[in-house]
Amino acid sequence: MEKIGIILKAIGGFYYVRCEDKEYECKARGSFRRSGDSPVAGDRVRINSPKEGFASIEEILPRKNKLKRPAIANIDNLVIVCSTVDPEPNYLVIDKMTAAAVNNQMRPIVVVSKNDLKSGEKTAEIYSGAGINVFCTSANGTAGDEDKLKEFLRGSVTAFTGNSGVGKSTLLNRLFPGLSLETGEISQKLGRGRHTTRVVELFDLDGCLVADTPGFSTVDLQRYEMIDKSRLQFCFPEFESHIGKCMFTSCTHTCEKGCSVLEAVHCGEISQSRHNSYVSMYNEVKDIKPWQYKK
Repeated sequence: MEKIGIILKAIGGFYYVRCEDKEYECKARGSFRRSGDSPVAGDRVRINSPKEGFASIEEILPRKNKLKRPAIANIDNLVIVCSTVDPEPNYLVIDKMTAAAVNNQMRPIVVVSKNDLKSGEKTAEIYSGAGINVFCTSANGTAGDEDKLKEFLRGSVTAFTGNSGVGKSTLLNRLFPGLSLETGEISQKLGRGRHTTRVVELFDLDGCLVADTPGFSTVDLQRYEMIDKSRLQFCFPEFESHIGKCMFTSCTHTCEKGCSVLEAVHCGEISQSRHNSYVSMYNEVKDIKPWQYKK
């Protein structure tokens, strides 16, 4: 019997696929390995479930997106957690994450934590002004956006990322108490610690599919999800209304005369920090040839 489902995790050559309310332990056809495109968590797949023996994955359905590391597919939302203090926001890192999300057809969401220690209004204004959804949270719940964020994520697949110390575990615990993450990213529910081999796994928590992604660091996204210079301008949503309105068709929006984007920066329509990040990212990739990008 054939069914359509979603891969929740993959361990030791076995794939655990949820079809409606039932989970199947599956093996993948050898053709996937030979093609170099093996199934990953988040993949929607067609499986064959015989009356006896293991079910098999017959087909990977078309993907919305796929990250190389961690290996996960079909993410709807990328939640980038930053804090107001300890550490303070690193806007270049945040902007690289939002751009990577847009480039991979994910919806970037910025969560500003620790608002009980210092107001995150400045950071919130930068990203809401760029057309990015922003939520402010705090360890004691005084910021009040946790319930709004959870409702916003309902019915979609979401991965969380953020540098060490920004309060990602605290946020996840407040949103999904059943996950039971301790400070330092040790999950009591999973029985895994930071030095234990881990796999990407999707958890269905209150109607939200949440990716538990070990090693999902900003470093990996920067390394494996570099954006070609020709596409970079489209990864900053606030640039959209200005693209094609510059004096020169070859404008890079970095320093040219008659640049509509630069004019918007000077007028305060586009954040200076966002444009600084764009220029830094453009300079990183401007001399990289297409064939040099990591596969």
